Amino acid sequence: MRLSRNRILGTAVLAGAALLCAANVARAQDGQFLMPEQSAAKAKELLNQTITALGGAAYLNVHDYTCTGRSGTFDHSGDMTNFVELKDSRELPDKARFEYTRKGRNSILQYAVGIDEGLEFTHGGIVITVYNGNRGWSYDRNGVTELPADSIHDFRDQVNRSLGSVLRFRLKEPDMNFRYGGEDAVDLKPADWVELTDADDNTIRIAIARDTHLPIREVVQVRDPHARVKVEQIYYFANYHAMNGVMTPLQTSQERNGIRISQTFLDRCDYNLNPPEAAFTRDMLDKRWAQVSDKEKAQDKKEAQRVKDKQKEDQDSDNTPRKN
Repeated sequence: MRLSRNRILGTAVLAGAALLCAANVARAQDGQFLMPEQSAAKAKELLNQTITALGGAAYLNVHDYTCTGRSGTFDHSGDMTNFVELKDSRELPDKARFEYTRKGRNSILQYAVGIDEGLEFTHGGIVITVYNGNRGWSYDRNGVTELPADSIHDFRDQVNRSLGSVLRFRLKEPDMNFRYGGEDAVDLKPADWVELTDADDNTIRIAIARDTHLPIREVVQVRDPHARVKVEQIYYFANYHAMNGVMTPLQTSQERNGIRISQTFLDRCDYNLNPPEAAFTRDMLDKRWAQVSDKEKAQDKKEAQRVKDKQKEDQDSDNTPRKN
C-alpha cells in the first residue's frame, strides 16, 4: 500500500522529534539535571580517569619535583613586565623554592608566587623566594628578608587550591562536595566540567579533555577576606609530556579576575629527586648572601637606591598638578 506524501512527512517529523527528544534527554542525563548522587558519582569517575591519565600511582606518589623553564609576568594593562628563567622546586605539600634569573635589563620582579610587591634582582641577576610551612624568605639585592605573613597566607591558599593538591590530597575530605558540570568546548576541545565545593564554600571547577582525560583548565572562586568580594583565578594547562611516568603540562598560564598574570614555558620536570632539607631554609639563603662580595653588595645597594629614587621621582611627577 502506497503511503501519502503528507503521512510520510508526518512520520519523518515525529521520528525527528523523537530523536531530538532522546538527544535532549541524554544531554540532561549528562548535565545539570542529574540527581545529586548521580552527578557526584559521574564527577568522581571523571576525576579518577584524570588521575589515571596523569600517571596513576606515579602521579599520586610524587613527593617532590624540580622544573626549569621560562616565565613571563604581566601588569594590569596586559603588558609583559618580565621574562625570566625559572627554577621551581617543591617538596609536597607546602615547601617551595623559586629561583628567578634575569635576562635583559629588567631590575624588578613585579610578581612572584604568593608575592605582589616587587623584588629587586641582585647584581648577578637572581631573585629567590622560599616557603617552608608557615615561614618564608626572599633573597634579592636587599639581602635576605622575612616574607610578610599575608604573602605566606596567600601562597598556602594557592597551594591548597592547586590542581595537584586537589587531586592528590583533597578528594577524600569529608565535607568536599562533587558535581558534574556538563559538556563544553574548552580551548577548542570537547571537555567535561567537574565542580568541587569545599567546607569553606570555595568552588573549584576543572575542565577535563574528553579525548585524553587530561585537565586543561582550573577555575577557582574564593572570597577575598579584605575586599569581601569573589575572586576568580583561572589556570590553563597545555602541551603535556610524560616525564618520569607523570604527564606534565609544559605550558601553563594564570589569570585573576580576567587579567593575565603570568605565563610559563617549562623545558623539563624531574620527580622524586629527594632534595636536601637545607634547600627550603633561611640558612641556605644567608650562606649564599655571605658569599657575595662587598663590592657586589655595594653595587646592589647603589642600584637599589637608584630604583627607589626613580620611583619617587615618577610618583612626584604624577602628583604634580599640570597647568592648563
